[in-house]
Amino acid sequence: MTEEERKNVVAYRIESAHKTMSEIPVHIANGFYNTAINRMYYACYYIASALLINNKISTQTHEGVKLMLGKGFVLSGKLSSEQGKFYSKIFDRRISGDYEDFFNNTKEVVDEYLPQVEAFIKEVEALIKK
Repeated sequence: MTEEERKNVVAYRIESAHKTMSEIPVHIANGFYNTAINRMYYACYYIASALLINNKISTQTHEGVKLMLGKGFVLSGKLSSEQGKFYSKIFDRRISGDYEDFFNNTKEVVDEYLPQVEAFIKEVEALIKK
């Protein structure tokens, strides 16, 4: 990947994170809490993958993004351990909501997670812009 292509992918992922965030209120308003969590996770995933790409760290899977985020940024102290733990929590909750039978996220969980997602995106985006 050329430097220009890398920058374009990073910008696209950042934009995708923000666009995905704009979908969330519609899902919440309609009571689609599993879908709201899914979109929250993907917003976090897009911004986390933008950070990795920006730092020339390659991954092939969602699990790889989680692992490299922890290894490359949480362990080094560049990203707070709270944010690293939150990424793991929303990763797990999205998996449960998407794939487990009889698992339903609630409005309370969505309301708890939304400000944390916003903080995660803000903190990660600040790292990208450094």
